[in-house]
Amino acid sequence: MGEKIKQKALRIKLEKSGFYEGLIKTVAVGSKILIVLLILWAAVVPKSAAEILNLINVFVSAHFNVWYLYIMVLFSVTCFALALWPASGKLRLGTEDERPEFSRFSWISMLFGAGIGIGMLTYSTAEPIFHFTNNPEIIRGNVESLSAQAVRPAFQWSFMHWGLSAWGVYAFTGLAIGYFSYSRGLPLTIRSALMPIFGKKLSGTLGHVVDIVAVVATLLGVAVTIGFGISQFASGVFNITGLDWIMNGNGAPTNGAMVTFLVVIMGASTLSALSGVGKGIKWLSNINMGLTIFILSFFLIFGATGFALKSFFIGIWDYLTALPVMATQVMNNDGSETGKALANWQSDWTIFYWAWWIAFAPFVGLFFARVSRGRTIREYIVGTMVVPALVGFVWFAFIGGTALDLELSGVANQEILNADLSSQLYATLNVMLSAGLAKIMSAIIVVLLLTYLVTSADSAILVINTIVSAGAPANANAAKHILVWGSVLTIMIAVLLMAGGLDAVKSAMIIGALPFSLVIVLMCFSLVLAVHKDSRNKNHQ
Repeated sequence: MGEKIKQKALRIKLEKSGFYEGLIKTVAVGSKILIVLLILWAAVVPKSAAEILNLINVFVSAHFNVWYLYIMVLFSVTCFALALWPASGKLRLGTEDERPEFSRFSWISMLFGAGIGIGMLTYSTAEPIFHFTNNPEIIRGNVESLSAQAVRPAFQWSFMHWGLSAWGVYAFTGLAIGYFSYSRGLPLTIRSALMPIFGKKLSGTLGHVVDIVAVVATLLGVAVTIGFGISQFASGVFNITGLDWIMNGNGAPTNGAMVTFLVVIMGASTLSALSGVGKGIKWLSNINMGLTIFILSFFLIFGATGFALKSFFIGIWDYLTALPVMATQVMNNDGSETGKALANWQSDWTIFYWAWWIAFAPFVGLFFARVSRGRTIREYIVGTMVVPALVGFVWFAFIGGTALDLELSGVANQEILNADLSSQLYATLNVMLSAGLAKIMSAIIVVLLLTYLVTSADSAILVINTIVSAGAPANANAAKHILVWGSVLTIMIAVLLMAGGLDAVKSAMIIGALPFSLVIVLMCFSLVLAVHKDSRNKNHQ
């Protein structure tokens, strides 16, 4: 027999006793079965698993590129429309007299830390550098690779991938979950955001399927983020210590180093998750923001300041003016060499990113909702979409701009260009500074990476526990299940890394993102219906 918790029209069965007391057993067990099957498959036949994952990844990227492009536009447009529409913008996530739990600084810190802070550290240098060597304008023959003319499209595409679209999918998912939970009194979980469409059917099997899809997407999306973070963490430790076992002959971290650091960091993450959002995560998020400001200040003072400022403002102009085309243009393979190169580029970059953000959305969205109660929709959109995007643009312009300036001037002598993805930020520091200072700055970045990794992982564990408990993670077995999910996440990442490295983790994530993308689209229509109805009722009062 289970216990039923009634939240208006939604009744979700929770277990009354036993190991799964206070949880939706079907969701918890179903999610674990799917992930365990993936782990066993990758562990028993690693080579075959990696190859099949890659084939499915190629198929999804080639046949769902239009879908991914246009739904990302849908999410961003919906967010801005709800924020700008006077009747909906002033609606609050909660009761009219409710006020936020966290200060704006702590709120923004947690949003950024749990969002794409890890990726920023990896790609703030790597992506502008890569697009400096190859981007659609270079492929079309309009710009020469590694030239001064390649700088503008390099920033334009970097801003595209890490700007409003990325934060838009997070902001929308969190808004939908938070609105239905705090304003409609439904459980703080994914299925609640579909109530206007499916109603009471979400109490049973349909709702369980939605939550299972969300848990699996969360695990796979977080796996990619942690995988990139661990890789850069290992590269940073190598840059400081020079220990040979950390890096292979190609200048990339060894699987052994990745798994070693993974176990250490996930252990710390699980301990932080046990302390809850108000303690461990809030404390670490404030450290994240402080170190982020310090590193940005360092590059502002000692980096290519003039070049970076110019890149920032021109980059934003280029990004905003080209956004409608960049966001909707499908680069299909038309059989020509140029068409094939453009299609491959879009698949490797834009489609990969859109799938990554979507897979990450249930985790980040639910976390955004958890820490944003009491905010108005307008304030929420500005805080979760506009402010983090601007911080990201500054990050790319000053750190990536410094790396580009060093290469353009010939000072770097292609040391940054030739470094592994995970090492390019450290290579930039090595070129800029003396050996001793480079090690000190590398150590600061490694600490920031550590706090970002711990924050992201422990937030993900808490979010998963929230989903499988119908929005109420505070139960007698909460600590036990936090330990279980922390272990599952660690083992899954380790096995996928050993099977096919980061490529296998990325392929699994892109596949897992597809079913959840449909869930978010349905959430979009559901939220618009609910907000329209509530704002109309409020105006008639």
